[in-house]
Order: sequence, then structure tokens, then C-alpha cells
Amino acid sequence: MSEAEIPIELDRNSPMSLAAQVASKLRTAILNGILQPEHTLPATRRLAKELGISRGVVVRAFEQLAGEGFLESNGSGGTKVAVRPDMQPRPFNGKQPSRTPLPADVIDLTPGRPSGSPFQDRQWRSAWKSAIGEQGNIQLPPALGTMALREAVADHLAVSRGLAVDAEDVIITGGTSDALHLVVAMLRNRSQQPRILVEDPGYPTARRVMTAAGAQLATVPVDQNGLDSSQLALLEEIPDAVLVTPSHQYPLGGRMAVQERLGLLKWADQHGVLVLEDDYDSEFRHSRMPLPAMASLPSAADVVLLGTFSKNLSPWLRCGYLVVRGNAGEMLKATREALDTPVAGVLQSAIAHYIKGGGLSRHITRARREYAHRRSLLIDRLNPRDDLELTALDGGLHAVIRFKSPDATSVATKALELGVRVVPLAGYYADRPAENGLVVGYGAVSDLQLAKALAVLSGLIGGGAQGLRSDPSD
Repeated sequence: MSEAEIPIELDRNSPMSLAAQVASKLRTAILNGILQPEHTLPATRRLAKELGISRGVVVRAFEQLAGEGFLESNGSGGTKVAVRPDMQPRPFNGKQPSRTPLPADVIDLTPGRPSGSPFQDRQWRSAWKSAIGEQGNIQLPPALGTMALREAVADHLAVSRGLAVDAEDVIITGGTSDALHLVVAMLRNRSQQPRILVEDPGYPTARRVMTAAGAQLATVPVDQNGLDSSQLALLEEIPDAVLVTPSHQYPLGGRMAVQERLGLLKWADQHGVLVLEDDYDSEFRHSRMPLPAMASLPSAADVVLLGTFSKNLSPWLRCGYLVVRGNAGEMLKATREALDTPVAGVLQSAIAHYIKGGGLSRHITRARREYAHRRSLLIDRLNPRDDLELTALDGGLHAVIRFKSPDATSVATKALELGVRVVPLAGYYADRPAENGLVVGYGAVSDLQLAKALAVLSGLIGGGAQGLRSDPSD
């Protein structure tokens, strides 16, 4: 289609930035149908000249709308309005559809799913081209991971987490599940059925993987502030390891205070317990600065940091890493050497090129803005309600919606019939009585999809517009 002509008026006296004004005008034009799918927008340089503003202002506006799913860049083909099923007009015959939507129709708010935007990143494609163009290798990748990726991970952690890491301390894994399987395999060298303490509520996949690997699990209650280390002195049996999510408790979303982290490390040192720190989405903080990783705190305890590219890039890659030190680190390296690596060498090379070229850092910066915008949308669209409590908003890719009635499982079932997939909070509990609520992921959907899904959920949970109890800095 021909290039679109867009009338845009800017108010230079407005408290809203010029970039935000441009993005707002374009977004409104798209939602009102003035700009149609496959319309090509003017080049950023030309539009900036016509509006009398800098090109950087237009670029920021385009990036914002691309992150929201309204625009897509086609390189030399220009920037176009995105073609999306949720924006296609559909005939209405006055009857509600009775069928269950097909998978392609479902707005999936399953937590832990990030934006797929890095796969459209030119630098990501360039990293793969570099990896594929490297001289062919006829050897298996090193068991601990390629040195290029281990060095890149160490450099990334220094910048993103302030963690001084030597590349020799990094083990490349096939994601968090592979990392946990590796840890259990190492512990089984000391005990046939190692005992691992996990948070309740916590990550169900971790419980399943470690049980299948041969571990015996015990649970410790946590709340929105994470683990209370004083509980550890009351344990009847000392575990071999403890798995925690201190930077962003999963799924409740809180963070463990520094004094509690130090208390856990002191207890672990006294009893020879291995601390497993799952740092799964620490890059995405929305309101407060991140606390230091437990692996960086002064302690003689054995601490293993679990990291993954599943949240900042994509679970499709199945790639992550461990940061290991001390005796446990040497044992984990020996176990990995015995089991070999599950991660393809070409994938490791591509990720290394992407990190070293600055692509990952730039992607995280863009994604952080994108997720922060959806977080704000989620708060705005559920407001005002006093029959809901909205938490887990401090960081990450999900929020928790608590309510007294109706039953969250029935809400999730009915929502799926209406084309929205959500997860009941009860599924994260192991031994404790579960709270009634939903865990809502907002990383992988567009703003328009999220708004539509929240309207469905709000209607299913119940009426009433009396003011939402929410703490944006939770």
C-alpha cells in the first residue's frame, strides 16, 4: 500500500513529552482505523522534518509502538502498521459464539512468557549469521559451555547484577530445568535421595523436575516478602539444599530483605546447606533498585546462582547458566563433565555474539519500557475496584490478582471459553492452603490483547467499581 499521510499536531506546552505525543497520535489513528494494517509510515527523518522535531523523538515513538505491537519494522521496506488478528473487524450477528476458541484465538496470559521481539531484532539475526559463518567444528561443544559464552555471561552479570564473576565459574545449561537436574545429580553423589527445601508457594516445574531427578522435597512457607530466615532454626531435619527466589519471589512477587538473605546464608554455612539462588528475571525491575545477588554477599556458604535466557530472550532457546564457586562448584563441574552439555554449540555462539555486540543489553532496555507500560495498563484497567488486590508489581513479567469470590479455578475455566488463558494461584501451592487468585502474565501480549483480556477477567470476577487496592511499588 502507499505511504500514509498522517495529520499530527504537537503541543510544545504540554507536560507530555513530544515522543509520547507522537506515539499517542499514531496509536489513536491505528485504533480508529485511520491507519490500516500494511500502511507504510513515513520515514523517521521525513516525519521529523515535517513536524519540526528531532529524528530521535520520532524513533522513540516508533520504538514504543513497536513494543506495544502496533508497528513492525521491515528494514528497507519501512515501518508498517502491524497485521494482528485482534484488530481485524469481525461481523456481529447478535449471538455470542458457543464454541471454545481455537488456540490461535486465545489471548495467553500464562506467566513467564516474554516478548518475542528479539527474534525480529536485526542484531539477533546478525549474531546467528556470525555463528553459522564460523569455521566448522567437528568436536562436541565443551561440557561446561563454550568459553566465548561463559565470558559473555560473566560480562553481562557484571553490568546487570553488579556481580564479579570469572568465566571459569560459569556453567552453561539447557535452561533452569536442566540446571536443577544437574544439581540433584551432583547431590546424589553424597546422598541417594537428597533433601531439598523449596518455597511454598513456589515454582511447580522446579518441584516436578527435582522430584523426577530423585530428590525428596520439603517446603517452607513464604509470603510477599519472601522467606523468613528465622523459620529455618525450627526445621526438624536439615536439608542438603534450599531453593529460593530472593530477587522476585515466584509467584508472589516480593523480594527478600538483605537481613533475611544474610540470615539464610549464616544458617546454610553453619549446617553445610547448598543455597540455590534462582535469579530468573532480575533484569526487569519497575519501581525499586534491585538488591544484591546472594552470591555476591559476604559468606562462606556454598551459593549457586541459577540464571536463564528464557525470560530476557525466549524459553524457545532452552539455554541458561549456573554461577558456581567453592567445593560445590567443583562437584557441579565434574558432574557436568560426566553428563556432557545439552546445548548446541551454534546456539551458544549466537548468544555470545548477541551479548558481546550489545544486543542483549539494548533488548532488555526496550523490553523493560514495554513491560513497564503494560504494568501501568494493568493497574489502570482494573481500577477502580475494592474487591480485588493487585500485587507482584515490583518487577518481572506477571502480576497476582487476589479476590474472595468466585473461585479462581472456575474463573480461569470460563475465561478460556471466552478466549483468555490465565493460571489460578492455587497451582503454585504445595502443602499450604492456597489463596484464591490468578497469576497474570503480561510479557508476551500486545497492549490491545491485554486490555481485552482484562475486560473479560474483570467481568468474570464480578461487578463493582469502588476502587482497587494496589501498591505499584509492591
